[in-house]
Order: sequence, then C-alpha cells, then structure tokens
Amino acid sequence: MCLSPKKFLNCLLCLGFLVLDEKIAKMENWLYWVDLAGVAVFAVSGTLMAFKKHMDGFGVIVLASVTAIGGGTLRDMILNVPVYWLTDPNFFYVILVAAISTIFMLRWTHWFPLRYLLLADAIGLAFFNMMGLQKALSMGITPFVAIILGAMTGVFGGLIRDVICREIPLVLKGELYAMTCIAGGLCYIGIDYFTQNTQLAMFSCVAVTLIFRLCSIHWHWHFPVFKGFDHPIIRD
Repeated sequence: MCLSPKKFLNCLLCLGFLVLDEKIAKMENWLYWVDLAGVAVFAVSGTLMAFKKHMDGFGVIVLASVTAIGGGTLRDMILNVPVYWLTDPNFFYVILVAAISTIFMLRWTHWFPLRYLLLADAIGLAFFNMMGLQKALSMGITPFVAIILGAMTGVFGGLIRDVICREIPLVLKGELYAMTCIAGGLCYIGIDYFTQNTQLAMFSCVAVTLIFRLCSIHWHWHFPVFKGFDHPIIRD
C-alpha cells in the first residue's frame, strides 16, 4: 500500500504531536515532584524555626505551612491563576509528613545546629526560585519580570516565617539572599536562550542559586550600601 505525500505528512505530524505530548507530560510530572520537594524542605525550615521559638503543635503546623506554600501562593495570585494547593491536597500531606518527621527528630536530639535551618532554607529557596521563574515564562511573562517573580516566589515564604517569629527576615539582612535568586534566574535565561534545553536551564538555576547562597553563608558575602555608617546621624 502506497501512501500519498499528504497522508505521509499527516502521519509524521501525528507522530510528532504524540512524542511532544509525551515529553510535556514527563516534564510536568518532573516539575510536580520538584514542587513537592520544595514544599517539604521549606516545611522543615518552618518547623525548625518553630522549635527555636518554642511553639506548640498548632504553631508548628501553621509556621511550616505558611513557609512552604507562601511563595507559591503569591506567585499564582500575581499570575492570576488558580492557587496550586487548592485542588491538590498532596501538598498538605507533604507538609504534615515533613513537619512530623522533623518533630520526632528534634524530640530525639533536643537540639539542632543553626546551619540546618540555613541549609533547609537555602534548598527551598533554590527550588521555589526555579519553579516561580519557570511558571512565569510558561505563561508568556517577559524574562526580566519572570526573574523578579522567581525571586519573590523563593523569598516570600521565608519572609512570612521570620515576620511571624519576630525575626528580621533573612532577605533583609546578613548574607546575600534575594541576589542569589537573581543570579540563578539569569543563568536559567542564558542557558535556555543559547541551548534551548529547558531541563538543563532549570537544573542550572537550582544549582547556581543553591551554591551561591551556601557560599554567601560560609564566606559571609554581603551587599553593603551604607558601609562605614555604624552610628548614622539623622537630623530633622
């Protein structure tokens, strides 16, 4: 049986669409697990902060939840799309498992080094920065605005956590924080533009953000503006 050129072209197009649909499904499934991982890590950081502040069980769950879903909620509200956790209870199951597991660990050890909190926060920051950036780009947002939205997604959950605990937010003090998200976002845009490899760009974004943040913690990298003004004088 001989196929006409038109039918042969239609068969190729159908095969191409099937392969494309399969790749998109795999990509979405991978992104879903990355999103769950980011929620889990930020829930751990919220639980560690609750332990530091001697909160009760309800306080632990509240702090773990707002830390884990705060950034993604802000992202979806700005993008005017349904908030991701409203239709998927798995995110709350992950938060509960992460919080309860951390509680049992803390009840067994009775202490934790501060670096554990900073490490969990850095990992969550890297994951959510990439997810916010990727989702914004997928909706046609310009790269510059997408980088800003990625940074907002990464820092907002930790910011709410610190405000509730009456701490100066990490994003407003100490070592580089939001700047690491911007560095990761620029890496994503550059690699995606030159290689057209979205998965490589996403991995590089997470890696650059995480490494940059951990290095800034270890070597105390800052971005001083008012250097030398230990006792500023403000006059009326």
